[in-house]
Amino acid sequence: MKKDGFFHKVFHLYYDGFRSMELGKTLWLIIAIKVFVIFCVLKLFFFPNFLKQHAEEGREADYVATQLAP
Repeated sequence: MKKDGFFHKVFHLYYDGFRSMELGKTLWLIIAIKVFVIFCVLKLFFFPNFLKQHAEEGREADYVATQLAP
C-alpha cells in the first residue's frame, strides 16, 4: 500500500487536526449526539414502518403499485 496516497494524506490531515483540538472535540461530540437523535430516536417515534403495517410480507411492491394507480 502506498503511504503517500491521497487518502493517507487526507486521513493524517484530519487526524492531526482533531488531535490538537480543545473546544472542537466538544463540538463534534454535540454534533454526533444530534445526528444520533435525528436518525435513530426520531425515526422510531415519528416514522413508523408503514408498509409493514399495511402490506403483506413479500407483497410490498404490489401494495405501493395499487396506491399509486389512479
